[in-house]
Parts: sequence; C-alpha cells; structure tokens
Amino acid sequence: MKKIYLIGIGAGNPDYLTVQAINTMKKVDVFFLLEKEGCEELVGIRKEILEKYLEEGRYRVVTAEICERKKGGRLYEQGVETWRQQKAGVILELIKHKMNDGETGAFLIWGDPSLYDGQLEILQYILKQGVVDFEYEAIPGITSVQVLAERHKIPLNRIGETIVIATGRRLKEYAPSEVKNIAVVLDSYAAFRHFRDEDIDIYWGAYLGTADEILISGRLKDVIEDIQKLRKEAKKRKGWIMDAYILRRVEGLEMDKVDSHNYDDIC
Repeated sequence: MKKIYLIGIGAGNPDYLTVQAINTMKKVDVFFLLEKEGCEELVGIRKEILEKYLEEGRYRVVTAEICERKKGGRLYEQGVETWRQQKAGVILELIKHKMNDGETGAFLIWGDPSLYDGQLEILQYILKQGVVDFEYEAIPGITSVQVLAERHKIPLNRIGETIVIATGRRLKEYAPSEVKNIAVVLDSYAAFRHFRDEDIDIYWGAYLGTADEILISGRLKDVIEDIQKLRKEAKKRKGWIMDAYILRRVEGLEMDKVDSHNYDDIC
C-alpha cells in the first residue's frame, strides 16, 4: 500500500518545522514539489528544507507544474472546484506513476495542511475516483497567523475575546461594526481598504519568517498607504507575495487601567 504525507512546513523559515515533521520526512521515499509559474522561489525553499534536514541520496524529488487558478467570475466556489479537479489530475498521475507499491510520498505544505490549503480534500477526492488506492496522513505545521502574532508580540485574542480567521474575499462581506478581531489570510484584494476610516489597528506582515520579512503595525488609517506601497513594490520585485494581517478594533480591557482588586477577581 502506498502512503502519502501532507507535511506542514511552517511559514517559510526552516526552523519552524516541528520534530514530528522532520521525523516524518526521514521516512519519505519521494517528495512531490508542485510549482506554479512565477513561484519558483517557493519550490527552492522546499528544496532547501530537504537539504537541511535529510541525508542526500536517501530520497527522490519529483516536480510537477500546476496551473494558476483563474480568478474573477460570478461563481467563486465553482471556479475553485474546477481548479482543484485539475490539480487532482496532476497529483493522481504522480501517485500512480511516480511511486512504487509500498513507498511513501509527501507534499510539503506551506503553513498547516488544515488551514486554507485544500490538499486534504484533493486527496479525498482522488480516493473517491477509485483509480488508485493509498493511505494518507497530515502532519501539522506552524501557520502564518501564529507567526504574525509572534512577530508583532501580541496575543491572538485579548481578555474574553474571540478571534475570527477569514480570507480577504470573506472580509469584504463584514460590516465595519462587525470587525472586532479578525486574522486575514489569502487576501489578493487588499480588503483592509474597506475599513480605513474605522477606529481599527492593523498588524500586517509579508514573507513571514523569511529574510524578506516586512512588518507594519499601527492605526489602519495612519499606515494604510505605507502597506499598500510596500505590498505593491514587494510583489513587483519578487513576482509573488504572501501576506497576512490582524484587524483589531481599538476597545476592550487595557491592562494599565485595570483596578488591581477587580483584576484579581478576573484571574
């Protein structure tokens, strides 16, 4: 029986790999690296991770090109489904023809396989086709949301507060009054623009955990122009950008204003 691992590799820094991820990588016979046009650097980072933690000659690397998802159109879900089916066709061929029976294969997933990745659902879709049989397992990784909070030295939620994780596309559906504490990923729209007049702080970061990391924080209305300028320049320079941010309304409990007796009650 063939086995596939989806290994979360964190936000870009090889040091973010967990011990579990490294130990799993040592059991893998072939690594499948999927690349899109203009994102060759991401494949290079994955290769650097393999070279850092694994002994040369103990594994194979197979690269395959996948198409870019076509954006726009009225039926977003249908477009994503079509793109995933195309990607599934590529992955099916890799599992079927680039692995031997009894071997293990792996895909190195940016961040964590369970957070806005889709690879788990693609493997499940392939299995339902009944063309090839395999086992699979997901190895968790450090997400960009975790790294973002760590780099800005903030908790993900304040006292008694929840946090919402959304995409840029979903953020646009929020009314300004609904924005309390939202972490945003996969935002090609710069959707934070819709809240520039609100009393909201932003904690923004791009290329988190890498040598190209960019961090900006402050009142959204004060730093929005800087973020948009740096975002545009970085994408033009590198050809791609991965960024994330937290929008946080300026309200709630402030530690320096808490009465010590009442704070003891809270604790």
